[in-house]
Amino acid sequence: MNSSSALMLGPSAPDLARAADLLRQGACVAFPTETVYGLGADATNGRAVAGIYEAKGRPSFNPLIVHAADVATAQRYVDWSDEAETLARAFWPGPLTLVLPLRADADVSPLVTAGLDTLAIRVPAHPTARALLKEFGGVVAAPSANPSGRISATTADHVRDGLGGRIAAIVDDGPCEVGLESTILGFGEDRKPVLLRPGGLGVEEIEGVLGGPVQRRAPSATLNAPGQMLSHYAPKAAIRLDAPSAERGEILIGFGEMPCDLNLSPEGDLAEAAANLFGHLHLADRDGRPIALAPIPKTGLGLAINDRLARAAAPRD
Repeated sequence: MNSSSALMLGPSAPDLARAADLLRQGACVAFPTETVYGLGADATNGRAVAGIYEAKGRPSFNPLIVHAADVATAQRYVDWSDEAETLARAFWPGPLTLVLPLRADADVSPLVTAGLDTLAIRVPAHPTARALLKEFGGVVAAPSANPSGRISATTADHVRDGLGGRIAAIVDDGPCEVGLESTILGFGEDRKPVLLRPGGLGVEEIEGVLGGPVQRRAPSATLNAPGQMLSHYAPKAAIRLDAPSAERGEILIGFGEMPCDLNLSPEGDLAEAAANLFGHLHLADRDGRPIALAPIPKTGLGLAINDRLARAAAPRD
């Protein structure tokens, strides 16, 4: 198939009904969320979920996030807790994924959980995503809509360039507002919260709601949530981090007021930088030169930005 073979749809009710019908048929459909574009498939259909792995070239030991239209739907698939209720009231719909025990009666394909006894689930805030989920009437497994390990997609064009020839349809509703994947939070055996992946919701906000510190996952821990692979979100070009200036032959992505080829945020705004991160990496990768990244503060959303950049720059298989 060529890159034009994916059916392009919009956010209208008839188009979302068409997208939902494709999901019911077991097809893969990309759609926008407030974080990044997701590649969706019916989470209860093993053959459909296998289509996600096939389209992305994704290792099967890397679990997927399931998206639900509302809290009531999410509760049908996981064992709910007081902590989950507190967090859902504060941050759902929004860029927070909770990893909770999978209910014994949950009709979810084992491919979604990669054989784990937990499920990563969230309620997205994007109105088109929620309308599609409501129209579909079930839960949708949806990792980022990009080839595995490559830069996440924040526009429909990114999806079409990376996956257009491998999936059934793309729902286009403009660029994503947050531009970083969701924050993933799990709970240890003592029920204490553990940050499994930093993302579009700052950990400080979570700690403020829970009234205490959130533990950090050890880098050597077993994969237990999406987005934890060492090499991930990578452009094709080599990438160099914490670069105050470009070396000969490099394209420089800056932050704050500085001379550069592309700037994540001339004003030094971390929210703006997060929203621009993957789009700027896509632009830089098309240039063909090695990529240099200016230093990004390691506070607030800067933690998630630096996490993505460290994985993008990690040695690749």
